[in-house]
Amino acid sequence: MKKFLLPIFLLLVTLFLSCSSDSESTENTTPTPEAMYFPPLTGDEWETKSIADLGWNQNAVTPLETYLNEKNSKGFIILVNGRIVLERYFNGHTATTPWYWASAGKTLTATVTGIAQQESFLNIDDKVSDYIGTGWTSIPLEKENLITNQHLLTMTSGLDDAFNDSNDPSLHDCVDPSCLSYKADAGTRWAYDNVYVKLQDVVAQATGQPWDNYFNSKLKNPIGMTGTWIQSNNNSIYWSTTRSMARFGLLSLTKGNWNGTQIINTNFFNEATGTSQNINLAYGYLWWLNGKTTFHLPQTQLTFNGSLISSAPSDMYCALGKDDQKIYVVPSKKMVVIRMGNAADNQTTALSDFDDVLWQKIKALYE
Repeated sequence: MKKFLLPIFLLLVTLFLSCSSDSESTENTTPTPEAMYFPPLTGDEWETKSIADLGWNQNAVTPLETYLNEKNSKGFIILVNGRIVLERYFNGHTATTPWYWASAGKTLTATVTGIAQQESFLNIDDKVSDYIGTGWTSIPLEKENLITNQHLLTMTSGLDDAFNDSNDPSLHDCVDPSCLSYKADAGTRWAYDNVYVKLQDVVAQATGQPWDNYFNSKLKNPIGMTGTWIQSNNNSIYWSTTRSMARFGLLSLTKGNWNGTQIINTNFFNEATGTSQNINLAYGYLWWLNGKTTFHLPQTQLTFNGSLISSAPSDMYCALGKDDQKIYVVPSKKMVVIRMGNAADNQTTALSDFDDVLWQKIKALYE
């Protein structure tokens, strides 16, 4: 009997070891998640990923390109895991041509404000007047002292936004004291207004450095962006290449981390890309948020039901600028989408019907 059992025992041991080996082999061949890619800080090198490699629909590329071209686009980029999946230029634009960010650049100001806070130069809960002095508005002092840096980040200063609709172009986006009048107490009213730009003065005063210098050293240079701030009437507008806008989009996808270096505190970035007040649920710290139950739009006090961009992923947050300058960030897809150009249609505000149709065509690539 013992002679009979021994071969069976040896056979079972062999089968067990074989199964273990096969299991280990299977585990070892399981693909590991692709690491996030960051382009070098200088030069034109940027890794790519093909539509085929992602298993996306190649037939959806041409309809997307046609739509972008028809809608006055100039630069368009899709990143996945930091790699360029699609990069196109239209209407005489090139990879080296700068273009304006318009209000999409508000997110740059929010980010640098957060950096200044993490370096203990300022606190967003402090009064604006603690940094730039009193009298920066024309409202009574007790009302002015209600306005904090956070109110500027959230568009809830309570200041009258009427100059946005002025027939006098010289008054558009005016932030002189005479243009900053009382409408409501800070924190009680959401209104899309250019007064946020006062945060650049706050940062300059708090750090003791010109805004441009602090921006360059803390954000622009560490992620390899190019570009410059240009004054236009009453506003400070950032101009850069489409790829530089994509670099900032990539930093935003990774919640402020650039290739292992935390440029902006993660907690602040999470606050910036989450609902910041209870009036406009679709607004953070100068970021627009998709997937909320209601939203407000610029130049109106109406509340709209539903998601900001119904065809886009619900976890998306975005920087939106006049004439359809766009940075879309989609964490669930590890995706960044950039669009620069002239206004797609007659509408020129931060949000337009273009967003919804564009996302229908983008989703056709991967769904």
